Amino acid sequence: MREILPALSRWYARGEPFGLATVVSVSRSAPRGPGAAMAVGPDDEVVGSVSGGCVEGAVFEMAQEVLADGAARLHTFGYSDEDAFAVGLTCGGEITLLVRAVSPGTDAVFGAVADSVAAHRPVTVATVTDGPAARGATLAVWADEVAGSLGSEGLDAAVVADARGGLAQGSTGVRHYGPRGQRREDDVAVFLHSFAPPPRMLVFGAIDYAAAVARIGDFLGYRVTVCDARPVFATPKRFPEGVEVVVDWPHRYLDRTETDGRTVICVLTHDPKFDVPLLEQALRRPAAYIGAMGSRRTHDDRAKRLHEAGLGEGQLARLRSPVGLDLGARTPEEVAVSVAAEIVALRWGGSGAPLTETAGAIHPAGPVPGGGATRAGSAGDDEERS
Repeated sequence: MREILPALSRWYARGEPFGLATVVSVSRSAPRGPGAAMAVGPDDEVVGSVSGGCVEGAVFEMAQEVLADGAARLHTFGYSDEDAFAVGLTCGGEITLLVRAVSPGTDAVFGAVADSVAAHRPVTVATVTDGPAARGATLAVWADEVAGSLGSEGLDAAVVADARGGLAQGSTGVRHYGPRGQRREDDVAVFLHSFAPPPRMLVFGAIDYAAAVARIGDFLGYRVTVCDARPVFATPKRFPEGVEVVVDWPHRYLDRTETDGRTVICVLTHDPKFDVPLLEQALRRPAAYIGAMGSRRTHDDRAKRLHEAGLGEGQLARLRSPVGLDLGARTPEEVAVSVAAEIVALRWGGSGAPLTETAGAIHPAGPVPGGGATRAGSAGDDEERS
């Protein structure tokens, strides 16, 4: 829902009600995951998507009904042999949507939530989806603040505890409680939607490849920073708008920068005096992905230097080098696609193989803990890509 919040915030600020449809659960090969959203606003304007086009027409009608009578609805869409393209998911999966009306009068916390998301302040929104509680009731939970109510003090307390427990991970999904928050009952279904700050992408080396990687990183939703010690190359005009550009020695910048289990680090410096001390530090800290550009010869020399610096085999195994999947990439833009493909594959446990050569569900049910992707090669060969 993050991508449509600017439009929703404008409608909300003007006091214009809108119908908001949110994916609260999925099964099998669903096209979009929990949290995906579509809204119908003034003059029937539509923003967002819940299925990539399969059921949007039916959702549009439901949103209009919700705006007309104010009653939130829960609806499940699955595959339909008779009318798949009109009302079902053509991919064979199943999604459950909560559709509710949002306005200052019906949801007093929405404005504060939208402001927090825009400011990268972590917040979880809890919404009743089913059971003996007010469907559509919302509760917003921050690390040090709570706003709204689900209708029961006990239910609120239980949900707040769970929301804060998962806030750091940005976990999203449905939990079940008793009407008064009882842990051993499951009468009330509550959708917990966590908005954690965007993950960071740190790109080191202000070369043409870095500009392309930064552009695709921004497109994928990362907060991108490019760092290089050479001021003649590290200039904002060489990079997409919104990308932070820092002039500093890479290892010194990383030393003062916090990373976590979602952070992506791309080392494109291509110079031992930059990349060895940088990678020595990067491989000792949390990160989802650490990739380094260079030929296989460069990689072998780099690995030898890192081993001499005291890194063990387990730490060196985290390094994706040469960087990227084997797409035969040559141009900076093509290499950026290969790097992004490897990042996505590692995140979701993808193999990197053509889908025509695989079987089973196309869309994974959820992220694979710890990544788990199988290395499928590099984006280039033994030639330097600079």
